[in-house]
Amino acid sequence: MINETKADEITPAIYPSKHSELSSEVKEICSIPVTDLSMTSKKDGPTSLNPNDFLIDNTDFQEGQKPMPSKQENYTQKEKESKCLIAGVTSKNKTSRIRRGMVTGPVAQESNRKRQSRRVEVSQPLFIRDEESRKSRDGPELTVQNTSSWEERNIESVDSKEENQEEKGFRSKGQRTVNTIKVKTKLDAHELNVAEMVLDDIDDSGGLPEEVPLHRAVSKFTFPGHPMDHRNATELKTILLGSGLSCFSTEWKNQGFTFSDTPDLGYGIVQRKGGPCGVLASIQAFFLKKLLFENADGGDIILQRLRPSSSTRRHCLVLALAEVLWRAGEEKQAVVAIRNSGRGHFTAFGHYRSEGLFEKMTCFSVDNVKDLQVILEQHIEQYEMGMFGCILLVVSAVLSRSIEKVREDMDLHTTPLIGAHGYCTQELVNLLLCGRAVSNVFDNDVELDSGNGNMTLLKGIKDRCQVGLLSLFEHYNICKVGAYLKSPSYPIWVVCSESHFSVLFGLKRELLTNQDEDLEFDLYYYDGLASQQEEIRLTVSVGKLAQKHQEVDADLIPPLELCIRTRWKDASVNWNETEPIL
Repeated sequence: MINETKADEITPAIYPSKHSELSSEVKEICSIPVTDLSMTSKKDGPTSLNPNDFLIDNTDFQEGQKPMPSKQENYTQKEKESKCLIAGVTSKNKTSRIRRGMVTGPVAQESNRKRQSRRVEVSQPLFIRDEESRKSRDGPELTVQNTSSWEERNIESVDSKEENQEEKGFRSKGQRTVNTIKVKTKLDAHELNVAEMVLDDIDDSGGLPEEVPLHRAVSKFTFPGHPMDHRNATELKTILLGSGLSCFSTEWKNQGFTFSDTPDLGYGIVQRKGGPCGVLASIQAFFLKKLLFENADGGDIILQRLRPSSSTRRHCLVLALAEVLWRAGEEKQAVVAIRNSGRGHFTAFGHYRSEGLFEKMTCFSVDNVKDLQVILEQHIEQYEMGMFGCILLVVSAVLSRSIEKVREDMDLHTTPLIGAHGYCTQELVNLLLCGRAVSNVFDNDVELDSGNGNMTLLKGIKDRCQVGLLSLFEHYNICKVGAYLKSPSYPIWVVCSESHFSVLFGLKRELLTNQDEDLEFDLYYYDGLASQQEEIRLTVSVGKLAQKHQEVDADLIPPLELCIRTRWKDASVNWNETEPIL
């Protein structure tokens, strides 16, 4: 029996039905008029609230239930009840969370709709917005509990059997009695006041509550790409191969930046066949720079960094490719070319021969190095494992520099970047090493008098490079390698010897700054085409520590030693029981 005095202080009374169901929809909580309050099902008699006269129509009350108050009394009571609704619910929820199971009484059953776990402050605009879309979804729903029944049962004495049964029923409903205010609408993260949120227990018997995401997951970066067209494809083939009707050799098509499986040579990029060695050696040099001198995960002992993991190798390869392309774009922009597997973007005609590469190529332009690294990371498998990896890098470097500037860099504008027999020209190697496709390796530009008052400008290296170059041609006085390439920022050199490019590197940067004339240091040599099976460590001695050269046939002196002596005059080289490469 509900106490009449308490009935005046509580929220709307519960009218028990056959199914004991209670649902209510409110338009506002304090001073906002209630627009629609459905207390029972149709079968038990609907109770409606008219916003104009605030008259509650009670049609089929069960026996023993009290009649509803008059119009004026109902309005006064509703206004009083709305003011104490939040306070009573909050107090009741705190008690329920602290002493779970101590409060008993009849509980309204919740509908089968999915329950929300978050409780929020409900404002007028939110209810108005949800009311407009209530036809397409449930909208805000407020569940009101019979607080009078709970309080009265705590005061009245009950026998232990009844208390145990009611406590068991309370626990089985768990969340239903605790979460009094529930809004069935999905809120945006910025509408939630995180500081005012309260964490509640979740009923194990129910389904998982729908969550309102506060932070959106970072999706995969996407960049707009530009498909290759017929005109640019023709110009690219012309500047690379000399003509749009020429095609890449099989050696170039099958070459990517794949690493060696040999345990001691895991840092080395493997060259399958002759041809693209200049590209591979240049990328190998920058890869070693990243691996040895800029890799924070390689350990304190630099020698241990020559045994990288697969993930470290891939990461350093991405950084090396990005550095090459970024420098080619004058550190302002870069272009990354990838090959799609779908249909071609254009049809071959005129002075262009199709080979299934440029027709399916897409180019991505970026204006910062971070985005460049992200794009390369996303498509690194095309460069590392797939076909055309080496060609894609060369195309990317040319487009990063721009076709017009590449031609301007050369002494002779019609010089192709890939020469006879598929060999890399010095222009291509210089483009990758220093970002300009100049034709010479000396420092700065040189003007020559060609007669009749005409001057010929020979373009060289403009500033100090990150990695350097040594050439056997200098030993034969065919060219002069300048200090910008001989003394780079890092002790790593691309070695040009016998129309082939390989890599020579040291582990200590002090090697480049030590002014002592009497030195002894180690250099490591790697040749991706030589099917190397072991690490080659050379001990170089200069000055007084150098052994006197024995009178031997010049043809028996390894070309690599001759290249080393162009950098360290009269140096002696110890191969440390490794078979010299002749």
